[in-house]
Amino acid sequence: MELKKVYDGSKLTVFLAGKLDTESAPKLNAELAASLGGITELVLDMTDLSYISSAGLRTLLSAQKMMNRPGRKVLRGARV
Repeated sequence: MELKKVYDGSKLTVFLAGKLDTESAPKLNAELAASLGGITELVLDMTDLSYISSAGLRTLLSAQKMMNRPGRKVLRGARV
């Protein structure tokens, strides 16, 4: 999985590409935990994400829990 972070004031947009799976989910979780200080809006752009495993889903839920107090989380480009 590749990720790119773009900051705009207190908004963080994370562009994800590739596969969010057992190997890459811990990397995303660590990146989010280190990046959310002072962030009130988190946007996860999954337009270029081709696969999400159950480990990836847990990471997305964890991100929601991290954002419950300081702000909101938006998922963009999710496919069914």
